[in-house]
Amino acid sequence: MQLEIMPRKKRLPAGRAPLLLLLCQLVRALDVPLDLVQPPTITQQSPKDYIIDPRENIVIQCEAKGKPPPSFSWTRNGTHFDIEKDPLVTMKPGSGTLTINIMNEGKAETYEGVYQCTARNERGAAISNNIVVRPSRSPLWTKEKLEPITLRNGQSLILPCRPPLGLPPPIIFWMDNSFQRLPQSERVSQGLNGDLYFSNVLPEDTREDYICYARFNHTQTIQQKQPISVKVISVDELNDTIAANLNDSEFYSAKSNRERPPTFLTPEGNASHKEELRGNVLSLECIAEGLPTPIIYWIKEDGTLPINRTFYKNFKKTLQIIQVSEADSGNYQCIAKNPLGAIYHTISVTVKAAPYWIMAPQNLVLSPGEDGRLICRANGNPKPRISWLSNGVPIEIAPDDPSRNIDGDTIIFSNVQERSSAVYQCNASNEYGYLLANAFVNVLAEPPRILTSANTLYQVITDRPALLDCAFFGSPLPTVEWFKGAKGSALHEDIYVLHENGTLEIPVAQKDSTGTYTCVARNKLGMAKNEVHLEIKDATRIIKQPEYAVVQRGGTVSFECKVKHDHTLIPTITWLKDSGELPNDGRFTVDKDHLVVADVWDDDGGTYTCVANTTLDNVSASAVLSVVAPTPTPAPTYDVPNPPFDLELTDQLDKSIQLSWTPGNDNNSPITKFIIEYEDAMHEAGLWHHQTEVSGMQTTAQLKLSPYVNYSFRVMAVNSLGRSLPSEASEQYLTKAAEPDTNPTAVEGLGSEPDNLVITWKPLNGFESNGPGLQYKVSWRQKDGDDEWTSVVVANVSKYIVSGTPTFVPYLIKVQALNDVGFAPEPAVVMGHSGEDLPMVAPGNVRVNVVNSTLAEVHWDPVPLKSIRGHLQGYRIYYWKAQSSSKRNRRHLEKKILTFQGSKTHGMLPGLEPFSHYTLNVRVVNGKGEGPASPDRVFNTPEGVPSAPSSLKIVNPTLDSLTLEWDPPSRPNGILTEYTLKYQPINSTHELGPLVDLKIPANKTRWTLKNLNFSTRYKFYFYAQTAAGSGSQITEEAVTNVDEAGIPPPDVGAGKAMASRQVDIATQGWFIGLMCAVALLILILLIVCFIRRNKGGKYPVKEKEDAHADPEIQPMKEDDGTFGEYSDAEDHKPLKKGSRTPSDRTVKKEDSDDSLVDYGEGVNGQFNEDGSFIGQYSGKKEKEPAEGNESSEAPSPVNAMNSFV
Repeated sequence: MQLEIMPRKKRLPAGRAPLLLLLCQLVRALDVPLDLVQPPTITQQSPKDYIIDPRENIVIQCEAKGKPPPSFSWTRNGTHFDIEKDPLVTMKPGSGTLTINIMNEGKAETYEGVYQCTARNERGAAISNNIVVRPSRSPLWTKEKLEPITLRNGQSLILPCRPPLGLPPPIIFWMDNSFQRLPQSERVSQGLNGDLYFSNVLPEDTREDYICYARFNHTQTIQQKQPISVKVISVDELNDTIAANLNDSEFYSAKSNRERPPTFLTPEGNASHKEELRGNVLSLECIAEGLPTPIIYWIKEDGTLPINRTFYKNFKKTLQIIQVSEADSGNYQCIAKNPLGAIYHTISVTVKAAPYWIMAPQNLVLSPGEDGRLICRANGNPKPRISWLSNGVPIEIAPDDPSRNIDGDTIIFSNVQERSSAVYQCNASNEYGYLLANAFVNVLAEPPRILTSANTLYQVITDRPALLDCAFFGSPLPTVEWFKGAKGSALHEDIYVLHENGTLEIPVAQKDSTGTYTCVARNKLGMAKNEVHLEIKDATRIIKQPEYAVVQRGGTVSFECKVKHDHTLIPTITWLKDSGELPNDGRFTVDKDHLVVADVWDDDGGTYTCVANTTLDNVSASAVLSVVAPTPTPAPTYDVPNPPFDLELTDQLDKSIQLSWTPGNDNNSPITKFIIEYEDAMHEAGLWHHQTEVSGMQTTAQLKLSPYVNYSFRVMAVNSLGRSLPSEASEQYLTKAAEPDTNPTAVEGLGSEPDNLVITWKPLNGFESNGPGLQYKVSWRQKDGDDEWTSVVVANVSKYIVSGTPTFVPYLIKVQALNDVGFAPEPAVVMGHSGEDLPMVAPGNVRVNVVNSTLAEVHWDPVPLKSIRGHLQGYRIYYWKAQSSSKRNRRHLEKKILTFQGSKTHGMLPGLEPFSHYTLNVRVVNGKGEGPASPDRVFNTPEGVPSAPSSLKIVNPTLDSLTLEWDPPSRPNGILTEYTLKYQPINSTHELGPLVDLKIPANKTRWTLKNLNFSTRYKFYFYAQTAAGSGSQITEEAVTNVDEAGIPPPDVGAGKAMASRQVDIATQGWFIGLMCAVALLILILLIVCFIRRNKGGKYPVKEKEDAHADPEIQPMKEDDGTFGEYSDAEDHKPLKKGSRTPSDRTVKKEDSDDSLVDYGEGVNGQFNEDGSFIGQYSGKKEKEPAEGNESSEAPSPVNAMNSFV
């Protein structure tokens, strides 16, 4: 774990903020709390070049923090500075800041020197920069006798200043005796050296008080040079003076004095050299003389001037480039031009660089046993030298630390302990300067702590980002989670973003984002949490905007601005006129939603803006007021503007041009803007593109151009009613070719074969090429090797194939555009890989854990990354059922495949068959395909419950027996132990009789049931069993014969039992007698029941039920004497009031056997014709066996009485 300690950031506003985040080694925005032990850190120090005012006390700053608080010491000119021995020097208590009292006694020059501060505690020592202390100097001008200067009109002149050398250098300016600055122009200007240059003099330049002043800002003093007298004599005056001694031909010619080509006053010659340091301001100067006054132009010979960093001073005589860099080196040319000619001067610029940071070392907080590194990388011109110090001592002679290893610009720490804590200094220096950085290594073991204030309230406007802070600290580095609400789950990355400093970002906050959020930081030493609150507010909107108004002079106008806002926010409404405050005039009155302007003047016309501000947002809306004369005019006609016309191109440069036009009629609706479009006749003739938009008040536009484009322009005007037709196209303008500005995008490197690298990119289009001959320079080298870049230039294509590469090696790739003019800027480097090959190694240590009869878990060890030879896609398991454990005969089946993505090392195999013998192997998969298979692993699944018997048939029915035949289950899923047969009779009302349970040996496929009732329907439930339990059941129904000699047996083949042959028994004598006996018996029973009911006693059925009461049977209601009602499951008929049935709609085997059989000698179907007895007595429902599973179809008993119809 490695923390990069940075200054603590302030809480971000609710604008821009997954969410378990394991922060990487480099973590920003953390600070070690000051209550924890830590080495010193320099927090404030005086500048390296410290120029002091010799009239004031000298204060050299050195502040540091640490725990324990550090002590301070100083060196001066490389040796110990004993403060106690110098009574003029004191050190601020609790600080290293020195105060040297020179105001009463002592001299500043005595303390001139190089100072360095050291802050030290038990954990290390930090040092300051070398602070060079020098007193400011403001010397006087040397006395000199200045002769008056006399020259004729039109000559050039240089007035020297030559100020004294001060510290720091003075600021130069020219004034007269009245302390008025002398006017400067293209003709007269001050040079960088302070001299005053006249390109040509005029009589009005005559004066006696040209005074050069030097202002020394540090001491707030101004020194002045002796006045210089200049007298300019005109040609006529000069001719009059010498006329007596010269003939006419020798008189000065006015023309010769007023017209001459330019020559340079500074610099001299045709070429010069300038050296500047990176980051400074590059100032180049050219001042020329001539008549007429020359104009100065600047160009860069081998490139273009940087647009945003180039400035012209001193009437374009000085070119300044700010923040100069090495790229600004080159040849700059100044051109002085007037109507008589032009001259050129080339300045060769070299940009050197003092050291500057590429990566300054950052503080490390490590826990005991962890690793880390300090990196110190700097650049400069020339390349700086890197040296390390430990606690202010060169690391070569510092005490040895076994956890430390130095590798050039990097210090690597391994297995650090508390004694490894120290402050390291990195020094990068070259001939132009040095950089010094302190970075400590602090070995701590601390539980997490949250540094953000508890219960902070954040308020954010809806649909805007929200940032919730959670600054934290801990060692080892804590992990951070965010939760919403009291019992919310961790927030995830699909909606939220967690920044490295622990801040939670909600990119688009909605109303439902309101709530309490909890930040939790954990490491192995503990946990800390903090709650913050978020409120989402409605955005402020202007629902009624001010509207464009036309008012006659002297009239009154009212603008309305109605605002809707969140009820918890209080808006303030401000009115502006032309972006400024309203005039302080009583004619302007502001009410709640209105601005009223009375007695309107012409000056009142303009743009009026309503601005609504809250503490969280603001909105505005504007309207234009037009003031017209009060004379009546006909109603105007409003329409879109007429198209602009008279387009003209001026100021034609390589990368810019000025377009001007004349607006068409606005048709009584002011033009709000102009839209400018361009056509590239060279690359996309006939296709117009948007160039820019300008205000409706402008009629010119400065347009940026791209190289090698044949431009034409057109303009459209826009008002509130729409846009005009396009103007006529301007003349064409072809820009010069230049090197490309951009490089190809979407650069990728992927191999199609194991020994190649296919580099692809998105080519530039014709507009981006900037010139003819577009090509691409394709470069590549291995990422981890020391090889140089290999490059090839290809035509305007989008792919290049590198052959003969090693298999799956990372490559650094870059593609640079070039054309006939030159190269594009240095391209970005992307990483790709050469082609993949099949993996070489199979996964090892394959283990199988059988979870149950249909599920197994497989584990394996990952293969080494180097042997994958490609991008790891995952692991693939091949498995197949090799043999049946029950029959022990091999059957090779189709192999099944399961793929597990990524680097998973285990997986589940579902859908296995019970009691089976399986074989599997595992292979690793990359983008090329599969690697070799691991050794086969064999495993067996345990027994499961069997499937239902394949078939069940009832054959050979007799008067009292039935024979059952069946086929074993198609999937026994184990060793069959036995069969279970359950059966029960069904009477004519579909009532189920008692259930008989019978166990049959597993080796049987036929069974005969004897001693059955004649002419009775039976329902059979049949299933097999293994050691794992009972399987699915199969059901069947069949009927015993009526008698031995009567009706032939029913046909019961192939599943469903068929009804016996139908015979008309209504005419049989025995049947008529039987029916009469049944009717008589029912009548007697009804009479007996009626009598017993009237006496309050129980009828025999009731007594019989009481005697055979079964606790599993749903009790009958005794209060009203009603009984349960049978309901057929297939009819879904509603039960009558008072009926009671078990919830599973079955009747247990032990149910009461009370039925009409007990009172009617077992004959089915003995009911009254009106069904009255059925309504008072509940028959038994069909019963399912308790141990077996129900079949997929509910049985539908057949009325046995159908046999007699």
